[in-house]
Amino acid sequence: MTIMNMLKASPVALLLSIAGPAFDLGHAGTPPLNLIRLPAGFEIDLFASNVRGARSLALGSGGTVFVGTRKAGNVYALCDTNLDGRADKSYTIATGLNMPNGVAFYRGNLYVAEVSRVLRFDRIEERLGERLRPTVVRDDFPTDTHHGWKFIAFGPDGLLYVPVGAPCNACTRSDARYASIMRMNADGSDLEVFASGVRNTVGFDWHPDTGELWFTDNGRDLLGDDLPPDELNRARQSGLHFGFPFCHAGDILDLGLGQGRSCDEFEPPAQKLGPHVAALGMRFYTGDAFPEAYRGQIFVAEHGSWNRSTPLGYRLSVVRLAGAKAQSYETFAEGWLTEEGPWGRPVDVLVMPDGALLVSDDYADAIYRIVATKP
Repeated sequence: MTIMNMLKASPVALLLSIAGPAFDLGHAGTPPLNLIRLPAGFEIDLFASNVRGARSLALGSGGTVFVGTRKAGNVYALCDTNLDGRADKSYTIATGLNMPNGVAFYRGNLYVAEVSRVLRFDRIEERLGERLRPTVVRDDFPTDTHHGWKFIAFGPDGLLYVPVGAPCNACTRSDARYASIMRMNADGSDLEVFASGVRNTVGFDWHPDTGELWFTDNGRDLLGDDLPPDELNRARQSGLHFGFPFCHAGDILDLGLGQGRSCDEFEPPAQKLGPHVAALGMRFYTGDAFPEAYRGQIFVAEHGSWNRSTPLGYRLSVVRLAGAKAQSYETFAEGWLTEEGPWGRPVDVLVMPDGALLVSDDYADAIYRIVATKP
């Protein structure tokens, strides 16, 4: 394709024309993993380096790890073909997309969420080395880039859950899609709001026993260093409102927008997290390689505060449950933040078939693999 023809092409066609089949998994700028502190009986190593802007993770049925990005605009696929715990083959599925943070695998197809649309790459694991033309599943989501990047996943009901963040720090909008988690059929039909009052969730998962949706939510800014906490929420059913922008963290009325409202109107968080830790990806640990105390518990990736006077986050946390209720919140892995500042920022977590836990890092351009040495 000539440069002139490329400029005339549609955005999708242009993307596919310039996408490369692979990228270098070399060790340039290897992260200092010796700084990471884990509980006794755990180890961390690199699954892949040089994964530019690595954010949301999804697992294919053939073991492929799909990686979305935000600023990089790329979507990757990583394969550990010799099963040594490290990716040895890489593919660039797409480039030039608009914040393709969200990736989800369903029935052999890869779904990718940009700001305003969802794409589908059919039979993806059979065609990793090909230049692929995606199908546009739906392209009428809001175009706001403020909290516009999305995490997506298919629920146990077979529906694709797609959040739409608030286009602001704290505001109201007449369009009910803002500050919500929506869901739709795999073909993009029957889009509906599942949960409201959700400022910005970039991670969710379903309880392995109850099937209930749990999700992180980032609290608003400009209320000080310690308010409000980020949230881990539990959606017992559809149609619930989780407070934003009127009430934060279940008991903090917004000074402006909360006038005339009560926090009792809304769902309280299942667990309050650290203030401004930027809680993003979360997963229930469904493997059997970690010690019993971690099985069925929730791992949360905390990207780290951006404007807190004393930085907080930059770590992995565990929320422990008793049945379907959160009981405690504690640090699991830390060390990405040093006295000189952060060298890494965890984004998402993914439980692998062998029970290892992958962690993406869009600051260090890496994906880590945490294993238990004493199950």
